[in-house]
Amino acid sequence: MTYVSTKSYTISIRGAFGAFGAAILRWFEAYADTRVSPRRKQIEALEAKSDAELAGMGLSRDQIAYYVFRDVFYT
Repeated sequence: MTYVSTKSYTISIRGAFGAFGAAILRWFEAYADTRVSPRRKQIEALEAKSDAELAGMGLSRDQIAYYVFRDVFYT
């Protein structure tokens, strides 16, 4: 009598797909951190300025995000 077990094969395929998905997720997170982190620092620096300093730059407080992301989004 012959027994065929596919359970270990199924688990290893599921594990491989899970590892691949996790690697893709880590890549997207790293990419987002490199793209967004400098912009976040720029937003924080602009928010630290006074309203007079922002007005001197031609900005108001509600326009900071639009200003920082102006090259990414067309608004």
